[in-house]
Amino acid sequence: MKIKNICDFLESYAPLAYQEDYDNSGLIVGNPEMELTKGLVCLDCTEAVVNEAIETGANIIIAHHPIVFSGIKQFQGKTYVERVVMKAIQHQIAIYAIHTNLDNVKLGVNKTIADKLGLVNSEILSPKEGTLRKLQCYCPNEQVGVLRDALFAAGAGNIGNYAECSFVSTGEGTFKPGHKSKAYIGEKGIRHYELETCIEVIFPQHLQADIIKNMMDHHPYEEVAYQVFQIDNPNQAIGAGMIGIWEASGDLNAFLALCKKQFNTGVIKHTADLGKSIHKVAICGGSGSFLTKNAIKQGADVLLTSDFKYHQFFDAEAKIVLIDIGHYESEQFTMDLLLEIIRNKFPTFALSLTKINTNPVFYY
Repeated sequence: MKIKNICDFLESYAPLAYQEDYDNSGLIVGNPEMELTKGLVCLDCTEAVVNEAIETGANIIIAHHPIVFSGIKQFQGKTYVERVVMKAIQHQIAIYAIHTNLDNVKLGVNKTIADKLGLVNSEILSPKEGTLRKLQCYCPNEQVGVLRDALFAAGAGNIGNYAECSFVSTGEGTFKPGHKSKAYIGEKGIRHYELETCIEVIFPQHLQADIIKNMMDHHPYEEVAYQVFQIDNPNQAIGAGMIGIWEASGDLNAFLALCKKQFNTGVIKHTADLGKSIHKVAICGGSGSFLTKNAIKQGADVLLTSDFKYHQFFDAEAKIVLIDIGHYESEQFTMDLLLEIIRNKFPTFALSLTKINTNPVFYY
């Protein structure tokens, strides 16, 4: 197996198109054509993790956080980032990061947190806009079934809990085949009138290339008339955070005790107890303070995340309890998620979790 096989799989699970603008997910170090021997999964790719990879014979490190976020102009070993990259290159170890794209997919980081808390009916807290596209294409009436099935097979027509969604309308199309054309119907040099069907389907942006290819492969015309539009409908399968129901229900102390147990955190910071039973829970792995307003708007009793600044706690405004369990603590089970999905796809590939605790924060 080659590095590109792992990359292709991970990017089908969490497409790079859904990472945030500031992020640097994907293959950071390594040749996609290099043969793989063994893999190591971690949250942060530190020097200790690279040393562990060397000792265990792993030649790919799959991390949640990218070791490089922005451009580096010099590699002199002055910073841990430079040293990690240099050592990885020296020992021919690839480094792959799957960060905010894994945060933003429905079966990613936040679903893992929701499962740890026992939440049910979990949905994306802040669905992304601008990630959906609509295709309009035109074909002869008798080809509608074949073409529509091809679009569905490529992933078009999925809306929420519904699949194979489309709309068709019929009208008259005209065209005049040129002398060098290979017309499916009509005569060269003569305007042709044809009853045609317009097929409309919605799809996520990362599938556009596959959907267009399937359309072209199954369309009878030499020149296919089609249009692709960006639409602003929220994409319920992509976005930040999650919100779900804590069926056990209970007071704030009971919920905090659950958090402390499940996430093994040294300390939990939170805003004032509002004296209400905790039922609807919003969550976000990593830094999720930007979701406070979304959580309040959706009626969440608590927002569990990390990295709140002092003044951001005031944003609760006695409408919600804000809970900070720590950045590492909120994302630690991402490693288990990556181990599980990769092993399910490549059961014979040697893959293990790092034994290094990369949390830079300690509690006294």
